[in-house]
This record gives sequence, C-alpha cells and structure tokens, in this order.
Amino acid sequence: MVAEHQISRASVRVNRIAGALGADVLGLNCARPLSGADVAALRRALIDHLVVSVPDQTMSLDDLERLTDQLGGRMVTPFVKALDDRPYVIRVLKERADKLNFANAWHSDLTYLKEPPSFTLLYAHEVPDYGGDTLFQNQYLAYETLSEGLKQTLRGLRAVHSAGAAYGTGGYLDQVKGRMSTQIAPSKDAFQEVVHPIVVTHPESGKPALFVNPVYTMRIEGWNHGESQALLQYLYKHALNENFTCRVRWAKGTLTIWDNRATQHNALNDYHGQRREMYRTSVAGAAPKAA
Repeated sequence: MVAEHQISRASVRVNRIAGALGADVLGLNCARPLSGADVAALRRALIDHLVVSVPDQTMSLDDLERLTDQLGGRMVTPFVKALDDRPYVIRVLKERADKLNFANAWHSDLTYLKEPPSFTLLYAHEVPDYGGDTLFQNQYLAYETLSEGLKQTLRGLRAVHSAGAAYGTGGYLDQVKGRMSTQIAPSKDAFQEVVHPIVVTHPESGKPALFVNPVYTMRIEGWNHGESQALLQYLYKHALNENFTCRVRWAKGTLTIWDNRATQHNALNDYHGQRREMYRTSVAGAAPKAA
C-alpha cells in the first residue's frame, strides 16, 4: 500500500498556467476513486494555485459526486434547479439559440450563505469550438496590494451578502430565466442576508483574502448605500486588475476545480450559436473567519 501511494504521488504533475493563479494537474484519473495520496496532491495544488484544471477525463456523474465527497462533501446549490435524481448536481447549459449564459459576471460562489462552499467542481461535457472560457481572479493579491492604511480599515469591517438581486423573486435572473437554458429557481428566500468579514483568513493556507464580490455583496454593515458603494466599487475595480487573473480554456472532458474562499470567476458569453454543457457540484465549507 505504501508503494502504491508513492507511485500515485509521483505520477501527479502540476504545471502553472499563469503568474497570479491557476495550474493544470496531470496524471489523475478521476473516473475511479482517488487514493489518499492523490486526493492530498490535488488538494495541495488547489491551496497553492487556487484553480486547477484536470484535462482529458471521462467522468460519470457518480464519479463527479464521489470526487466531491473526497474533497469534503457535497452541498446543495440554492435557487438553481438540480437534476431530478441528483440534488447536489446542477447542469450549466447554454443552447445554440440562447443569448444569455449562466454566471457571466464576476463573483464568488454562494457567499450569501452562512457557510459558503470551499471548492466548486465543474466538468465539461460539451464545449463550443471557440469561446466559453472562464476567467479567475486571486483575492489574496487583491488584499495584498492595498495600502497598509486601507488594509487596517478593512480588517474592522463586515459586509452584508444576499442572493436577492440575482435570484430573488422579481430579481435579474427571474426576469431573464426564459432566455437561458440553465434552470433557475427564483425565491423570496433569496433576499435573506448574511454578514461576513470583508477580510477573511483562509482556513487552510492561513493567508488573508478580500471577501467581497459585485454580485452578492450588498453593502458594508453599519454604512449607508452611498458610503458602501464608494468603497465597494473601489475594491471591485482594484480586485479585478488583469494582473491578478488567469483564463481557463475548456475542452471536452476537462474538470476544473476552484477555491471559492480566495477567488472570483466570470464565465464568458462569447460563443453565440454554439452549445456548452457542464455539470457542477459544490464542496461544503465553513463560516468565513475574520483575518
């Protein structure tokens, strides 16, 4: 057994794809249960690089859910309709006739929950001939490159998060749900609010990260709208500096996993007339802790 783990560990290769974040992980076959050493290697790559792509996989949904469990356990994605027989799996779909796609805005997944997911897994079942890439951003760098004075100010602040503007009854996705094929489940429950620190400590790396995003962060706790937006819009613009980003180009069979605790992402909508079908799961996380 020891020899098997040594061989498995040696077989995993990690190649960086950009300076800010991102890596390809080679040598894994996710269509079978990963060894403990392989799971550890994959997790280490995620902590080090924040987003990893595992190419050339032939996975069933059973395989996707099993790997999700190996990384920490499945969780439900609220306000998006899951597959009928798989409550933890959502299908991210854009048909050829669609003009809108899912997740075409910078955000971190499900920060409107008290315990947002630690990781997201997205498996490419069908991809367009061109376009449909996903951009990722490094929230460590977003925090590290602020002035010392602003860092100290932010460490004492908390922000209010909600899914209402996106998923609430009458919200944006409710208004456009007939124009996209990913199935949305708008609800008045989406207007519920939670409060998280603006600067959090990553529970595994120990690094501080900015923890606000333009989709789910509504305001700064205790501040009025104008005051909140002045600072939040500055932070959003600063965080999305191109030098803090990487780009994942999808191919059929690519599995990409990212760390929601220190990233944002944006699914580009530049492939009109082509079909893109992906399957997504989320790994359970914990309540963010202040830095």
